[in-house]
Amino acid sequence: MLMTPEHDVRSQIQAEMRSVFPVVEGRLQRFYAMQEYHLGWRNEDLTPAEADPGKLIRPQLVLLACAAAGGDPQQALPLAAGIQLLHDFSLIHDDIEDDSAMRRGRRTLWNIWGLAHGINAGDAMFVLAHLAIHRLAEVGLPAERVLAILRRFDEVILRICEGQYLDLSFEGDLSITPADYLAMIGGKTAALIAGAAELGARAAGAPDATVAALADFGRALGLGFQIEDDILGIWGAPEQTGKPFAADLYRRKVSLPVVHALTHSPDRARLAELYRQPALDDAAVAEVLAILDAAGSRAYCAAIANEHHQAAFAALAAVQPPTATAAAARDRLHALTQSLIGR
Repeated sequence: MLMTPEHDVRSQIQAEMRSVFPVVEGRLQRFYAMQEYHLGWRNEDLTPAEADPGKLIRPQLVLLACAAAGGDPQQALPLAAGIQLLHDFSLIHDDIEDDSAMRRGRRTLWNIWGLAHGINAGDAMFVLAHLAIHRLAEVGLPAERVLAILRRFDEVILRICEGQYLDLSFEGDLSITPADYLAMIGGKTAALIAGAAELGARAAGAPDATVAALADFGRALGLGFQIEDDILGIWGAPEQTGKPFAADLYRRKVSLPVVHALTHSPDRARLAELYRQPALDDAAVAEVLAILDAAGSRAYCAAIANEHHQAAFAALAAVQPPTATAAAARDRLHALTQSLIGR
């Protein structure tokens, strides 16, 4: 599988995700069609669609980590599907909690069908993620290994919920520190990426040292990934991000560059005053940008992201592939990490 083109791997992941959806009688078809809309499989009128699923980084990490640890990635497909369904469940609820009307250029599920349906559809996708992982027993993994994976999977979910709690708690709080912020993204973003790599190794039945190294790799990759995203949210080109320039500033998002400036800038009182306004116009955003630039916030974030990227490479180097095929998979993990730097 891993030597096939990336498009084919993504197709296999999505096919595995589709296989978890039950065949239901007519009264329930719309319920699952709503979820399929969120996944890009249907249009807003619930007719079939073929939206670009994106890179599917998290499930690909599962498959590559499994292979790098000496396992058969074909046996890890149910786990990869479960990881992606979990990610999408979290996005459904995240859109509700953030009052977001749009995602990936399309209206969000709750925005179309209402809050109650949005919550219920997200809950169902949470269950589908678990049902996907239960299929590991059907593809030959020992029952005790599947049970251990499910337990760790739920621990990862709890970490994500903790991170989301911190994120919600920090809204409007201009006193948080960089350490506070890193603790938050360690749960909200990095926990699932770390979990994808760790659980891929567990699916392979890898030694504890390999599992730990791949978990460390994923955690560092996730932290670096989110910090890069914070940089793009302010300074990224619209043609690159698909968002307006400085979109996060117009939203008054308290991302790491802003947290840094609120902590270190001599103009932090003015920055806080601007951020307490109900909305920022172009002149206010230009002033915030000037404060961030003077504080060196972009360079600070780039340096922190680089530290985490280097930690990811170091953890990956500690993985000892048992075969040439496993070594090739580890190389693919290295290449994937490299592709996410400076994206």
